[in-house]
Amino acid sequence: MPIKSRIRTIPNYPIEGVMFRDVTTLMLDPVGFRKTIDELVQPHAGVKIDKVAGIEARGFILGGAVAHQLSVGFVPVRKKGKLPWETISKEYDLEYGTDTVEIHKDAVLPGENVLLVDDLIATGGTACAAIDLIQRAGGNVTACSFIVDLPDLGGRAKIVARDIPILTLCEFEGD
Repeated sequence: MPIKSRIRTIPNYPIEGVMFRDVTTLMLDPVGFRKTIDELVQPHAGVKIDKVAGIEARGFILGGAVAHQLSVGFVPVRKKGKLPWETISKEYDLEYGTDTVEIHKDAVLPGENVLLVDDLIATGGTACAAIDLIQRAGGNVTACSFIVDLPDLGGRAKIVARDIPILTLCEFEGD
């Protein structure tokens, strides 16, 4: 069962011309979801990872499951203003403006190895901002894992340029 076949494509969402890759259909499928988590975990089994960081919102679901399987802690990477304690933040560029992500200032300790997880890598803006936060906290991003890569948008290349290994389970051409 190819994972890609379980991902729904929604044309013209959220704006005209965008092909939205909806992984919720994959998550609804118990076999597909289990296979996805297993494939996200397997390359990291036996590797020293202290925490898994997941990017809001689908990265919470995936990252939480991966952290559970690896028996490590979980760090939520949230949009600005959503975390209840002291945070560090990183603003990043979007196609139509800017956004900001945050982590609690004590979520990652100096020297900890962190695996970053999200559903999709597109332009890489959010992922690179999350990497910056983890590194600013003193953590080492050992790898990034995503279900979907949209290679035409260049996000993978931005992470590779930082010498961080990246795992994706499937890719879709275009945006």
